Amino acid sequence: MRIRTLVLALALTVSASGCSTIKGWLASDAEKALEPAELTEIAPGVTVSHVWSIKLGDEQKRMGLRQQVAVEGDRVYVYDGDGEVMAVDANTGKVQWKTMVAPYGKDGSAWRIWRKRVADGGVSGGPGVGNGLVVAGGRNGEVVALDAATGTERWRAKVTSEVIAPPLVAGDRVVVRSNDGRTFGLDAADGTRRWVYDRGLPTLSTRGNGTPISDGQRVFLGYEDGHVVALQLGDGAVAWMQRVAAPEGRSDLDRMADIDGDLALGYSELYATSVGGQTMAILSANGQPLWSRDTGTYGGLALLADRLLMADPTGTVWALDRSSGNALWKHELLARRWLSGPAVHGGYVVFGDLEGYLHWISPDDGRIVARQRVDKAPIRGTPQVSTTTGLLFAISGEGKLSAYRLQ
Repeated sequence: MRIRTLVLALALTVSASGCSTIKGWLASDAEKALEPAELTEIAPGVTVSHVWSIKLGDEQKRMGLRQQVAVEGDRVYVYDGDGEVMAVDANTGKVQWKTMVAPYGKDGSAWRIWRKRVADGGVSGGPGVGNGLVVAGGRNGEVVALDAATGTERWRAKVTSEVIAPPLVAGDRVVVRSNDGRTFGLDAADGTRRWVYDRGLPTLSTRGNGTPISDGQRVFLGYEDGHVVALQLGDGAVAWMQRVAAPEGRSDLDRMADIDGDLALGYSELYATSVGGQTMAILSANGQPLWSRDTGTYGGLALLADRLLMADPTGTVWALDRSSGNALWKHELLARRWLSGPAVHGGYVVFGDLEGYLHWISPDDGRIVARQRVDKAPIRGTPQVSTTTGLLFAISGEGKLSAYRLQ
């Protein structure tokens, strides 16, 4: 009788509190230590409102990439789930145009071929925008440039491998990174290849490339071997090279030093961070290091007037002094939540996490001042902010694109 009573009580407990209770009882201390930190109640310090959302399609989930939007003026450019590039009104979420960039069209007997090419060679990563162009890179190495105003195709080119980082449009060049260690400088007018820089890849590296950035004269890239390289934008010649992280350890896994997070460019300095655990400030003119610190990340950096913010691989959020690299503060409120790269939104720093939440953090002390949930799927790509509209945009792993405004 006592056994039946115990079983009944246990069943009622499970019914009332859900299976997570039993999971918690059975989980080992080691398993619990690896679980994402539970979110706690916050005292809101700022009001964030949801403005609009649209669905991009299930292909976002299958890609498994750090998908993000490109923002210019009052438009947002993004890939949908069917091999199309979309222009979306930043204020309303209304689609302005859609252009198919998969190699085959939908017409007639080409339908099945088109579907296969979208699956095998569709777009990936995120588009790049600038100088009237929207440029999309694909999984089969195709690069397609569209007119930003109308979506009309301008030109099509080919690189040697998958393109998973957004292309850079700067001056008369389109800079494209392929996933085999090569970087291409294409003519923005017609897609003609003007130069190529080949650095190769180490035996083992993470799946990801940081977006190329430029100061108008040089293009800066972080590489899988822990180096930052500056190339002349016009001809691709190496201007300088600086090692940020040295591969160390016995195994290939231990020796991973990838600089996959986006670089941050200041007035005269460049900031780079490595998944191997190092962050460095570098003079952008000649590559000379200013300071280095043994804290790094896979997600990139947020640059503010006097500090930079980052989340290390454990989910610890750090604020570092821009001039010295010294730690100003750190917190572990979002530990093990696999944070995205950070964005700066209205003076706050925003991270996405593995459960689809966005967290607005005060750069002064690390307080979480606002929180919104985009979806139940992870936010892998760095949220993007429009300086024209003041809106922040984030994409979930299930392909939901949402816009948020600070009140």
